[in-house]
Amino acid sequence: MASQIHPTAIIDPGAQIGVDVVIGPYCIIGDNVEIGDGSWLQHHVTILGPSKIGKNNRFHAYSSIGQQSQDLKYTSEPTWLEIGDDNNFREFVTVNRGTLPGTKTIIGSHNHFLTYTHIAHDCVVGNHCIFSNNGTLAGHVIVEDHVIIGGLTAVHQFCRLGKFAITGGCSKIVQDVAPFTIADGNPARARAINQIGLQRNDYSEDQIKALRAAFKTLYRSQLNIAQALESLRASSPNDDVQHLIDFVASSQRGITTAGQEQD
Repeated sequence: MASQIHPTAIIDPGAQIGVDVVIGPYCIIGDNVEIGDGSWLQHHVTILGPSKIGKNNRFHAYSSIGQQSQDLKYTSEPTWLEIGDDNNFREFVTVNRGTLPGTKTIIGSHNHFLTYTHIAHDCVVGNHCIFSNNGTLAGHVIVEDHVIIGGLTAVHQFCRLGKFAITGGCSKIVQDVAPFTIADGNPARARAINQIGLQRNDYSEDQIKALRAAFKTLYRSQLNIAQALESLRASSPNDDVQHLIDFVASSQRGITTAGQEQD
């Protein structure tokens, strides 16, 4: 099926538009932008490049994708944005390209970015993530798969959020959020294992039990981080607990500290 492009849309000759793409009124598509098959732009959407966008992505009104980095070091060098397939960008979402020459902001597939979400320069977002309204990433943040970011959550530069982590609304993230955990507060504290999220993704009771025990070793014991990791390594960890160990061991900013456990 041929693409449907509204006559008021402005598309640079250097852009590449796939098949079955809908581009609504007053959209602007810049040079060196590639939009994959089946994508949909509602109206007043701006996409600038260099940006490579996969298939079946949806961009709602006033979203601004592939804008220049807001980092003050940026001096108009060519930097990049890559987006996978089947993502949904709601109204007023902003996504910036990388900062230094040749660097990229990368977004995976099957993510849902609610209104006013911001993805800053050089961030990496995995797959199947949900960013609630006003979820904000500063530069160089890494978000693994299946992460949920609560509304009005702000994440500091260079932080990481491990897979299946979830943040409470209005949280201030200044350290890494360990995989499978709930982080909440200002600054955020680690509260518990994300049990509901794991159950919804078909984790078994045995898997959840192992993660809960690992959480208690990390956050509820009298051990320091190095001692807790040594104890976990000695416990014949399964793949999930090993991922948790590796994530914590590689942290450069440290992980969120323990807070009062949620019910």
